[in-house]
Amino acid sequence: MRIVSAFFLSILLAVWGHAQTTAFVGVNVIPMDRERVLENQTVVIKNGVIAEIGEAGKVKVPKDAAVVDGKGKYLMPGLVDMHTHLLSDSDEFPDSIAPDELRIMVANGVTTVRFMIGTPELLKYRAQSAAGEIVAPTIWVASPHLTGREQGNNFVVKTPDEAREAVRKSKAAGYDFIKITTFVPSLVYESAIEEARRVGIRVVGHADREYVTAPRAWKAKQQIEHLDGYMEQILRDDSPMKGSVSDLYMGNPKNWESIDFIDEAKIPIVAKKSVEANPFSNPTQHFFKNTFALPRSEESIRAQPDFRFYPKKVQDQWLGWYKRAAVINQVSAERKMKWIDARNKLIKAIHDNGGKLMTGSDTPEFLWLYGFAMHHEIKALRDAGIGNYAALAAATRNPQEFLGMLDKVGTVEKGKRADLILLNSNPLDDVTATYDRAGVMLKGKWYPQAELNGWLDEIAPKIAGSQVEHKQ
Repeated sequence: MRIVSAFFLSILLAVWGHAQTTAFVGVNVIPMDRERVLENQTVVIKNGVIAEIGEAGKVKVPKDAAVVDGKGKYLMPGLVDMHTHLLSDSDEFPDSIAPDELRIMVANGVTTVRFMIGTPELLKYRAQSAAGEIVAPTIWVASPHLTGREQGNNFVVKTPDEAREAVRKSKAAGYDFIKITTFVPSLVYESAIEEARRVGIRVVGHADREYVTAPRAWKAKQQIEHLDGYMEQILRDDSPMKGSVSDLYMGNPKNWESIDFIDEAKIPIVAKKSVEANPFSNPTQHFFKNTFALPRSEESIRAQPDFRFYPKKVQDQWLGWYKRAAVINQVSAERKMKWIDARNKLIKAIHDNGGKLMTGSDTPEFLWLYGFAMHHEIKALRDAGIGNYAALAAATRNPQEFLGMLDKVGTVEKGKRADLILLNSNPLDDVTATYDRAGVMLKGKWYPQAELNGWLDEIAPKIAGSQVEHKQ
């Protein structure tokens, strides 16, 4: 046995590869099988899998193991972002930056991701990640989105036959889910649901207020993103407005008048219906409340650690949006706070009814970058009143359960894949501990945080200078 510094350990692991044996010694383990801390443990990793875990004095450290001193630190499962995208998904950025985008996620402790609008390139990265050809989280990919109107990288489905064909093509291409967004008529939506069941692929995505409403999505057992369509369900029966604030309807200040007609007595009823239809929910709460409701100054945006990754043109675009947007400038702070409060109460009611919340960042738009924003989302769920453990479960075990992978990853247990993060303090005391990491283990390979921070320093100017200029 030998104890090596974090720097030399990273070099050794680069040479020895994934077969290297690593031991975390004297570490406090948060296994996430239930709410508890296992103090002063030794965790041995071999061939990418947790081989042993037990009291530090009782577990033998293999002679060839590289040892990570875990004294005073906390080991927990890696994080899962269930709703994200890449800058390189668009034609504004070259595909060549994608591997660096994926490394940004890893550097922030994200070891599994679900991309919510698929491309052939994302399927390629999924295969490369699985084969160990790139340093990247484990990747899941939803299909190009099914929509009733042209919106880019989509299947426009206006008839039942078009919907069925889109589902078949997505399944044949190898996507993991069918993504639904907006403007899909009910009969077309139901045809997509039927075809997805027939070919064996799950449907995820949006529920809007006019087409695929929340009740229609509940009936279909769809996993819903963003709490889409839920605000409409908690309006008073005598409300003069039937539409409310979600998804595409966020930007119109007139829609925010509906917040005055919320009936809080309906919140537990809606939550119960949601959980009965599909227990898994992905609110993307941070993205919504901190983009559209809470004040966000240019000074605070420029101070974000992820701001430097955006090209100046993109920085200026979004800074300008915050100055001009009607929803920012014309909706009262009182209505915005009522909206946040209603969403918080929906999230807590879903949790209280046995629902399984999941974390999603919905990055990289509005100057929130993947990886970094995941920690904001954990905090936002905690702030909704569900507690620290439940917020951490939303970022670890719940998504893996949804993905059908909880028997393989998502908790710190013997025999499971070693996707882990090492924290400098206890997240069960305060979930913002996930911001302060000592390192990340991805598929059994250990990366000290100093090395990961070096990645970020290297990557930031590359991505910031990568935007493609299109000729007019």
